[in-house]
Amino acid sequence: MGPERPRKRYRIRNWREYDRGLIGRGDLTLWFSPDLAWHAPDGTGQRGRPRVFSDAAIQRVVTLKVLFGLPLRAAQGLVGSLLRLARLDWPAPHYSTLSRRQRVLTVAIPCRSRGEPLHLVVDSTGVKVLGEGEWKVRRHGADRRRVWRKVHLAVDAGSHEIRAVEMTDHRHGDGEILPDLLAQVPEEEGIASVTGDRAYDTRSAYEAASARNAALLVPPWRNGKPWKTPAIGAGQRNETIRAVRHQGRRLWKRWSGYHIRSLAETAMSRFKRLGERLAAHDPARQVAEVQIRCAILNTYNRLGMPDTVAIA
Repeated sequence: MGPERPRKRYRIRNWREYDRGLIGRGDLTLWFSPDLAWHAPDGTGQRGRPRVFSDAAIQRVVTLKVLFGLPLRAAQGLVGSLLRLARLDWPAPHYSTLSRRQRVLTVAIPCRSRGEPLHLVVDSTGVKVLGEGEWKVRRHGADRRRVWRKVHLAVDAGSHEIRAVEMTDHRHGDGEILPDLLAQVPEEEGIASVTGDRAYDTRSAYEAASARNAALLVPPWRNGKPWKTPAIGAGQRNETIRAVRHQGRRLWKRWSGYHIRSLAETAMSRFKRLGERLAAHDPARQVAEVQIRCAILNTYNRLGMPDTVAIA
């Protein structure tokens, strides 16, 4: 074995601004403000009893619930206390209203357009819904049914913002979900490249990237064979196979810029810091919970991100 490579050291160049952003993440006024459109607009055109609370109000309350890991009743109590402290005569949504509205909530995920084509990195991770803790399973084995959901993310490599999210079960592969992720990016925003692991080495993934005129940076499977030329994306994939065979997989990853895919792993780590388990059991409510987590992370990004530079 050769000598170990020294680990690179990094320095944050904008520590003062980043420090203020970290402090601002704990500011409750970031999520709750008197300027919020709390009441639902009149004349929605829907039948039945008119809504009292706007979607923005419900999203703010569920955001506090997810952020602090609260049950529905505790979230109602927290919002009620904040309204009293702010001296606002707004009603606090009942926990049954929160449960019902979360199921049909359209979550607004904030993101900023940078005015240039996006370089997306995609990946997926598992989030637990039901089951015992990892320590008990490691020591004594699993005694009860364990249920997981698969969360697929598309992250902008330039701004670290989550631009698209999908939730599926374990039976869906990463490649077949990529078209749904890219469809969430507006058509007026160009996509320069999409980078993912070899799970995206599929025909549906290449077809989705070609439809958006984007380069797909995906390492082929080790036993991958070239495709026939008429297939969509065959030329790009066959060129990747030739480059990997000629240069080697490690050199191709460095030459193509494939290593930016690590930003997806970073996004997954930040996503799971909000909890390893989903609180909701209903799939529709789980989708809203996952989307709200993404909205929280993008809001944190807007407060400030570290600007790091290698020093050794």
